[in-house]
Amino acid sequence: MELDWNVLRRAMVQFLLVYHSTCSMEPHLSLHFQGQALPEKLYIDMKFQIEATTKLGQVPEEIRKEHKGFREWNFISSRRDHQTILAILIDGRDPQAMDNEGQPLPTLIRVSSRISNSPIILNVDCDMYSNNSYSVRDALCFFMDEEKGREIGYIQYPQAFENITKNDIYCNSLNIEMEVDFPGLDGNGGPLYIGSGCFHRREALCGRRYSNENKVDWKEGNGRKVKESAGVLEEVCRILASCTYEANTEWGKEMGLIYGCLVEDVITGLSVQCKGWRSMYFIPERKGFLGLAPTTLLQTLVQHKRWSEGEFQILITRHSPFLLGHKRIPLKLQLSYCIYLLWATSWFAVLYYLVVPPLCLLRGISLFPQLSSPWIQSFAYAIFANRAYGLVEFVWSGGTIQGWWNGQRIWVFKRTTSHLFGFFDAIRKLLGFSTSTFVITAKVAEADVSERYEEEKMEFGVSSPMFNILATLALLNMFGFVGGIKMLIMDVESKVLDLLALQIILCGLLVLINLPIYQGLFFRKDSGRMPTSVTYKSIIVSLLACSVALY
Repeated sequence: MELDWNVLRRAMVQFLLVYHSTCSMEPHLSLHFQGQALPEKLYIDMKFQIEATTKLGQVPEEIRKEHKGFREWNFISSRRDHQTILAILIDGRDPQAMDNEGQPLPTLIRVSSRISNSPIILNVDCDMYSNNSYSVRDALCFFMDEEKGREIGYIQYPQAFENITKNDIYCNSLNIEMEVDFPGLDGNGGPLYIGSGCFHRREALCGRRYSNENKVDWKEGNGRKVKESAGVLEEVCRILASCTYEANTEWGKEMGLIYGCLVEDVITGLSVQCKGWRSMYFIPERKGFLGLAPTTLLQTLVQHKRWSEGEFQILITRHSPFLLGHKRIPLKLQLSYCIYLLWATSWFAVLYYLVVPPLCLLRGISLFPQLSSPWIQSFAYAIFANRAYGLVEFVWSGGTIQGWWNGQRIWVFKRTTSHLFGFFDAIRKLLGFSTSTFVITAKVAEADVSERYEEEKMEFGVSSPMFNILATLALLNMFGFVGGIKMLIMDVESKVLDLLALQIILCGLLVLINLPIYQGLFFRKDSGRMPTSVTYKSIIVSLLACSVALY
């Protein structure tokens, strides 16, 4: 049995909303775990059950007896050809109904069961949870605005994470994107839909085009009762949830999430905007939703590889904002999308600056203006002004100076690995040599990995082509920097300083950025160090490149 993670990764949760004129909502439920032992045990048990089912080719008898949904599964042919598992756990219309612990149902559940076909849908990732009981109320206030509310297709909340370290070692907080970029997008026509923490208008998500005549009667259906029994509803819903229901329909093309792209959220949001709907971005004082960020370097790089590949795929297909959005969304919004859609193309320039300058430095070839040249002022201004502005912006967004430096490091790492692989994979798919494969970003870490993450030690631990590239580039710049310092020491007339100063400074900065790489290659002894195979490969390749440059 192979799980369809592409389906499981998104939890499209329909909120059955109860509205009254004051737009107030009080929290009725609170969820908490008594420690971590129970969730971890349940996860391990589930893992073993999945592995056992995969080997047997059928659901074990004891599991079929325990769970009603599995009783109809005699065998498993494929992940796309099996009986739908769907059950109504609690019938809220029954005043005597009990939950799975034998307790009477809360009033809110009984009331919400009377409302069907809710006009608002909340989408939250399965590893995120609500952190603000007023998020629903706030979103409704926008949707129900008498003047502009009917134009809104979705309201995007910022993505935030509860496990970010003090200095954000992997730059996963997305502070700049959430605090600076997205408010700017909001002013240019609306933010991207980013897959979680988003309130959707049902009719917009289902493919309906915006019209000035659109008007929602928010009280409609408050007295509606579903007459079918829970058993009948189960059968009806099982058909709607089956794997074959969407065949030969507009679902996945014009309705619901758009399929065929690794960032189906971004392409879906663009489609909604191109149908005339506006999107809004809202930053509440208390974070609306919290989730878990990746806790290892490889997880971070793989996640950004998927993002950059999917976004570049949008740009080079018919779903490009310049094609799909032509005369449908403002030009400034089309250009705003390019901030992210062009991520994958940044690898070339960064890779050039990490490879060519150190090799030319070993040969004594100057690539930048001399210190005595007036052009040095332009280079200095561009470099320092840009970085100073970025530092101020980062600190203003809630980061630290060390966090900004970590961000510069990850900026280099992503562009030389994630964006490089994402670019070529998108091109291969465009040419028909491969198909998109969704890779889930793991969020569960072992105890020692979590401990190193809390201590802000960069995690390597496994062999990966991405690590081969990072280690080789780090060693290449170290050799170039050492060669440049050697020339400075041996230079009597100070010509080297005037001629090669900028290249030496560049290599020196890259050596500082790559300090965690050197530690992982040569000094660390824990299981998070760089694998020996990566160390040997990177040393051989970097020495070979330096030898070619010298001779």
